[in-house]
Amino acid sequence: MDTAINILNYLTRQEAAMKVLLKDLVRMESPSGEPHTQKQVLARLEKELKQLGFFTMRMPGRKTGGFLYGRPRKREKEQPIQLLLGHCDTVWKRNTLAEMPVVENEGRLKGPGVYDMKAGLVQVIFALKAIRELGMETSLTPVILFNSDEEIGSIESTPAIKKLARISERAFVLEPPLDLDGKLKTARKGLGRFTIKVYGVAAHAGLDPGKGVNAIVELSRQVQQLYAMNDFEKGITVNVGMIEGGVSANVVAPESRAVIDVRVENTEDGERITEKILGLKPSLPNIKLEIEGGIGRPPMERNARNQELWKLAHAKALTLGMDLSEGLAGGGSDGNTTSVYTATLDGLGIPGDGAHATHEFIFADQLPKRTALLTLLLLAGPK
Repeated sequence: MDTAINILNYLTRQEAAMKVLLKDLVRMESPSGEPHTQKQVLARLEKELKQLGFFTMRMPGRKTGGFLYGRPRKREKEQPIQLLLGHCDTVWKRNTLAEMPVVENEGRLKGPGVYDMKAGLVQVIFALKAIRELGMETSLTPVILFNSDEEIGSIESTPAIKKLARISERAFVLEPPLDLDGKLKTARKGLGRFTIKVYGVAAHAGLDPGKGVNAIVELSRQVQQLYAMNDFEKGITVNVGMIEGGVSANVVAPESRAVIDVRVENTEDGERITEKILGLKPSLPNIKLEIEGGIGRPPMERNARNQELWKLAHAKALTLGMDLSEGLAGGGSDGNTTSVYTATLDGLGIPGDGAHATHEFIFADQLPKRTALLTLLLLAGPK
């Protein structure tokens, strides 16, 4: 209990400094699709880690801003590691600050990316700072990976995340928590993306309609089959989010296309839905289907090792006067990836609301306490 109080007291004194860093990071606009914007924010985070005695390495991306890796310069080489994950990219375009300025009032700190998830990056820095300044030691070496492509599926950083997760005792993901009360994320749905292309037979809609086979009509029938795969009680959602087709109103459509989003709560359902979608057959003659895709981010399930980590977090939170709850997130994160290989706890960021929305904010007074929780988790020994 004394350790928890000492850590919380230290971080409470650091609250103003935490806000300064957070506001600086938010003002460094860093949309996923503009890799050059990531340099400034990654450089600032690298500077903070170096000041904490970390060895750092910036890995450039081919189509993204790359990622930042960090570990303590002084470490026991045979000591097991614990992984801390966060992303610095946001969904917001440059110059969003003109409409969504960084503002703090009535206990809320607002700005593009403040909740999802630059506040979490600040927590990592100050949790490590608390450990250093209070003369504490971790029995698991903290290893950091901050990427810049999470909002677009971690398309380039996933191999590095997998490599680190395989050799880590556990992974802490600093994504924002669930709901205003800040539930930790102990499960996430898996995410799949599929594309169906339909090839029919073109014909003049007025002169020879009977000689054509309409690809749009075929696609409409496929859409009905796809929607029949929804099972909300099991948490299975199949959504046709985009369709297109045809060449002109007076032509029997020779082509059509649909993009499908799939969400599942467990691997078995993901495999079953994947098999069903890839196995769809034409309902009209002389139609050709091309179906591509799969589950890109596997589900983060409530398995035994993840639940042990949740129980540890719940116990540590009680020492800080917090009675936390857990929850399921419909969206994916890098925690989906790490959960395949090691115990994972997600949603350790700061409570607030408005991910990807114009009212995005955090409850600023939660910075010290939630960072104290992360600090206690980092100090906890291996299972």
